[in-house]
Amino acid sequence: MKLQDIETPVTSVSGIGPRFAKNLASLNIFTVSQLLTHYPRSYEDRTQLIPLAKFNSGQKVHTIARVTSHEWFGYGRMKTLKIRIEDDTASAVLVCFNRPFLEKTFPAGSIISVTGNFTEKYGDLQSASFEAELLQKDGDEELITKNEGFFSIATLYPLTAGLSQAQMHKFITTALHEYGKGINNEIPEFYRSKYGLLGKQEAIHLIHNPASIEEAEKARQTLIYEELFLFQLGIVKRTLDRKGHLPDETSYLQSDTDSVISDQNIAEKREKEESFYRSLSPKQKQLIDRLSFDLTSDQKSVILQMNKELDESFSGSSSFSMARLLQGDVGSGKTLVAFFACLRAVDSGFQCAILSPTELLSRQHAENAARLLEPISGVRLAYLTGNIQAKGRNKLLTELSQGSIDIVIGTHALFSKNVHYKHLRFAVIDEQHRFGVIQRNLIIEKGRSPEGKAPSFLMMSATPIPQTLALTVFGDLDVSVLRTMPPGRKCIQTHLTRAGNEARVYEAVRKEISDGRQAYFVYPLIEKADEETDQQDYLFDKKTELKSAEDMYSFLQKEVYPEFSCALVHSKVDEEDQHRILTDFSKGKIQILVATTVVEVGVDVPNATCMIIEHAERFGLAALHQLRGRVGRGKDQSHCFLIYSSKLTDAGKERLKAMHETTDGFQIAELDLKLRGPGEVSGIQQSGNLLLGIADPLRDKEILLQARKDVYEYLKDQSKSLTL
Repeated sequence: MKLQDIETPVTSVSGIGPRFAKNLASLNIFTVSQLLTHYPRSYEDRTQLIPLAKFNSGQKVHTIARVTSHEWFGYGRMKTLKIRIEDDTASAVLVCFNRPFLEKTFPAGSIISVTGNFTEKYGDLQSASFEAELLQKDGDEELITKNEGFFSIATLYPLTAGLSQAQMHKFITTALHEYGKGINNEIPEFYRSKYGLLGKQEAIHLIHNPASIEEAEKARQTLIYEELFLFQLGIVKRTLDRKGHLPDETSYLQSDTDSVISDQNIAEKREKEESFYRSLSPKQKQLIDRLSFDLTSDQKSVILQMNKELDESFSGSSSFSMARLLQGDVGSGKTLVAFFACLRAVDSGFQCAILSPTELLSRQHAENAARLLEPISGVRLAYLTGNIQAKGRNKLLTELSQGSIDIVIGTHALFSKNVHYKHLRFAVIDEQHRFGVIQRNLIIEKGRSPEGKAPSFLMMSATPIPQTLALTVFGDLDVSVLRTMPPGRKCIQTHLTRAGNEARVYEAVRKEISDGRQAYFVYPLIEKADEETDQQDYLFDKKTELKSAEDMYSFLQKEVYPEFSCALVHSKVDEEDQHRILTDFSKGKIQILVATTVVEVGVDVPNATCMIIEHAERFGLAALHQLRGRVGRGKDQSHCFLIYSSKLTDAGKERLKAMHETTDGFQIAELDLKLRGPGEVSGIQQSGNLLLGIADPLRDKEILLQARKDVYEYLKDQSKSLTL
């Protein structure tokens, strides 16, 4: 029997009635299986007696003491119990905040076990953070110290209101006794023996009741490896079902093909250029002929790989559909690569959809497509969002359903119920982390063939995903990386400025604008505080002391840069007004754009060389990196000024330090993962795939890589059989 198959209700465990079942439900524990996989968050070695006199030894006190008396301090609702205790070495006070019931639980004269951190305060040795358990109402302490149960490894679980550590441990121990037999191993015996792992049944028992820290660690390593092995097995199975064969297990570590252009001799270089050009379809050749610059080696590599996969996918005799994640730093040219893939589909007689999370970004894609693709003969484009009026919308939907439109670009409207395609065979999902799994699947379902074959799709991310997360969240996709940036661009210089020194930044920006360039000013708030504030503080929200975009727009326009044209844009500005403002900014009619993070994506103005982010400590690393990427898109030197508060947390210091030291989005993504954890980075919670329990993709990276390698090895040895 597999552990996950024990679906018996948790109320079947002795001692768990309706009240405790309700408390457990708040921890998402409804079955015996879920109770047994509610693993400890940490352990404490309580195998040694640590008396009160050794309170400052660096370890928690763990002693047996006698209650000598009760005292109270404070009045009314603030009245608090103090319990005086003593062991053979010292006396102390337990301060029982919000625990008046302990007066009856631990009466004077009783013997209790006490574990906690103690400090000297107000002339007493005391603790307000402690665990205590009644051993005897009145008895011989000498006899109690011989009780081996007192000297043990304490398991500390995630809890909720109404549950104590002792209760949780009792419930799990009872469940192990009643249901913990006959649990089968779930990984191949070869790998269990190879790594010296425990059997599943033994591991489950020891993870909850270890005799030593070493036993707990061995059980934990067993369960982590098993979880990651099974997780990767499921991912690779999806890849196998989609492709019909196992890909190279190292393909996710780098781009899929070698760079087309290398530092070899000129003749070989020319031959590779010609070979790449010959591999293009007619419309792809028209596009490359229109470009005024050369593609980077990474772009060519990805185009070659996708052409190969799309041709196989479009073949009527193949069940294969391309599923690829394209990662690339801000400005690396992902959208252009996607356009090449779309043209391959159009040349094959199929439709394409390009899905973006915001109207701002989808409009930019539509404008770039109109500039680059519309002049190509036979390419018909359309732009579809929820704001398109009924008359024009109905005509567009009719043409889309009849196949008169080749490439449609838009937002969530692309997968609305009344939107139908004649032969959608390729979908591009930009800024994929902003869409949930259901939303992504909806656009894919729009292109599913009558035979059930899914369309090929390309997901793009300008927020680089660390390798560990790519292996878990997107492990069933082929991954391509654009690391080479377009030639001619200079590295953005990042400057850190403490709040109060803004005048220096304003003057540096003034020089840039006077030289004919443009600047962004970004703020975390849209509006000022509702209440009036003092004149010296009118730029700040009264509660948070954060500057707002609206107030700073007025301040910058009137007080700092009256000689320049300023504009304000944020999410509450009407879409058409946003478009007009951004168009004027891109044309140079506006020198200073004051904004919120609405400009994080979808804005490309090569003449903008200054990005000023105030209250930079309030932004996440991914947002800071994306905002910085709005500049540095031309040939002029660009600057990013991060203005921060003096009240910085350690995490805030780490973020700003990283931004100052590197512009590499992949390094920043790795640090972001370390600082925030896998469940919070870039919308991973939306993915629906990160369902790990005891394993952590960052902490257990080496085990994750080994488990994936073992899965490939196992499937090959089993002749692609997925039966364990």
